[in-house]
Parts: sequence; structure tokens; C-alpha cells
Amino acid sequence: MALLRERRRKIIGIVVGSVLGAIIVFLALVTVIGVVGYTVNYNDLDDVKAVGSRYAPVYENGVYTFRIDAEEGFRILQITDVHIGGGAFSIGKDAKALDAVEKLIRAAKPDLVAVTGDIAYPFPIQSGSFNNLRESAMFAKLMEKLEVYYTISFGNHDTESYSFYDRDDLYEFYSQEKYCVIDRAENADGINYAVNIVDDESDRIVQTLYMMDTHAYVKDGNGLFDRYDGLHENQIEWYRGEVGRMKALNSAYGAPDSLLFIHIPFVEYETAWQEYRAAGSQNTENVIYYYGEAREPDENVCHSMHDDEMFETILELGSTQGVFAGHDHLNYFSVEYKGVRLTYGMSIDYLAYIGIGKEHTQRGATIIDLDSAGDMEIEQLPLSAVA
Repeated sequence: MALLRERRRKIIGIVVGSVLGAIIVFLALVTVIGVVGYTVNYNDLDDVKAVGSRYAPVYENGVYTFRIDAEEGFRILQITDVHIGGGAFSIGKDAKALDAVEKLIRAAKPDLVAVTGDIAYPFPIQSGSFNNLRESAMFAKLMEKLEVYYTISFGNHDTESYSFYDRDDLYEFYSQEKYCVIDRAENADGINYAVNIVDDESDRIVQTLYMMDTHAYVKDGNGLFDRYDGLHENQIEWYRGEVGRMKALNSAYGAPDSLLFIHIPFVEYETAWQEYRAAGSQNTENVIYYYGEAREPDENVCHSMHDDEMFETILELGSTQGVFAGHDHLNYFSVEYKGVRLTYGMSIDYLAYIGIGKEHTQRGATIIDLDSAGDMEIEQLPLSAVA
């Protein structure tokens, strides 16, 4: 009997050892393949030819500033939800995402690219990697080769609780990149900063761009499930202070207009869309429809779980004329709600949404053209139009 038990122990030990060994071998192979695939994609970027930016930023009045010839205008290209996996399971999809970004920038020839989050996607089940810095480095190298300046508003996937690097790490990385225009306001949670576009001849602020961090996740009311975070009270107070400061800096010309770039949309995106749809897809007293669709399931808007009062603050201060968000990869509509333009950027994602590689209508970028008065024209740039 004792001999039989000993044999069983040995058999169990062999089985467990074999399973653990197989897991270790699998993980080792995934790691090696991921590194090789990342290296191939990273090295392929060496062949990217420069596009260039017309203007280089300078740091003045506490913010990065583009001094421009206002009569020539200024072009911003919103890129969102690139979702670079950087691992063994995403090699081909990463190549497609990087190629899409390059083609869109080459076609639009922007003065500045505004990235509204989720450059990285360190989700190992889909990508095979926890290394969000490696994923960020791929995007940064592409932008360096293109020689185009860019800003970042971080998204929920850029730093996951299980990813190797947090927001502080990514901020330190991007702040060393030549073409990344990034800063960090004090006394405001996350990574928040302003960028000014100034007429070089008159010193007039043509437009202020606010890049704000909508963070990642919070627990729901029962403390059980993760829901999406949003802007925090001290961030809204920072925004209020900056709007007042820009008004003072621009006192000879009045309060400058501004644009806001975030990842997770406000609840007002949902409110506006539902009001438009409830009216039979017709404009209402509050809503003016410009373009696009809500193609998430049930036309869902994955907004913050709490009302952060940011939209009310925007209405109160009267500075921000447009908000640009990402996050919902299949939503790409633009509406005006109570006088403020609410726009979803077209997304890049080939990886995060299952089967999204076969979807095409949502993939692209968003062009924002500013004229000498600071007025804006917004249009979609579908990848299908430039590929």
C-alpha cells in the first residue's frame, strides 16, 4: 500500500513538473518571440522618412508655445487609441498600427499631433507583454523619425495596474523625447498641461490647448467592479486657474479660445448623442450634429462613472470651444452641445477590440485647422482615404 502511494506521488510529481516545465517553456518562447518581434518592428522604423513640422515650440510664460504666422493657420491632427502591444501576440497588428499612424501624418502634414491616449496596450493575454515602456518607445521612435511634434493625454491602458511602468515613468520617458511636447502641472492629479499657439507678430494667443489626464479606473458604488475614472476636482481647479492666467496674458486682445484633449469622454457626450437620437436624428435646441456615428454596442458612451463638473466649468468660463476624446474605438461622431463642440477622434486600434482589424469605417485621424482668429474647422481623415 505504501509503495502504491509512493508511486502515485511520483506520478503526480512528474505531471506537475511537466506542466510547470511546459508553462515555463511557453513563457520563455513568448518572451523571446516578443523581443524579436518588437525588435523587427522597432528597427523597421529606421526607414521612415521625415515629414517635419513648420514650427518648433519654445517654453515661455510657463507653457510650451508655438509661435506661428497666424495668417497661415495651424493644423492639429488628433490620433487616438493606437494600442501597440509590443509582444509576441501583436507583432503583425503593431506593424499595421504604426503604418497607419505614419500614413495619416504623412497625408495630413500637421504642425502638431495631439494623441488622446492609449498608445500602449500592455494586456498580456492579447499582446504577450506587460512592458508599456517598450510599446511607448515604438511610438516615440516613429514620431522622431517623422520629425513631427506631438502632445499626449494619457489613457486608461497606457498604464495598467499590472504593467511594468506607471505614469511617472512614462512622463519621465516622454519628457526626454525631442518631439514630445509634454509638461506636468503642480497640484493637479495626473499629467496635465497647457500649450499655447501664439501669433509671432502680435504676441496674441491664437489658441490654448489643454491636455488633461482622465486617469484609468475607480471602483463602483459597491466597491466591486472597476469603472472609468475622469477628471478630479484639483484638475478642474487647475484648468480654471489656467484659463484666468491665459486671459491675463492676452489682456490686450481678450480671453483666448481654447481646446481640450482628453481620453475618457464626459457624460455630456452621451447626453448629447441620446438627445439627438431621441429627436429622430435631428438637431435640437441643445445639439447640432456635424458627422459620424456611435457604433459601440447599443450606441454606448463609456464615460466616467462620476459627474466631474468639468463641462459645467467649461460653460461657466466660456473659453473652451471644443473637446476631443478617444476611448470608444467604434464611436466617431462630432456634435455641438450647448455651444461646445464634442468630438470623438477616429481610432487606430487593430488589437484591443476582438475582430476590429476587419472594421474600417472608424479607423483614421481627425484634422483640426485653426485660422488667424482662432476659429476651427474639424474634419475626419479616414485611413481608407490615404492607404
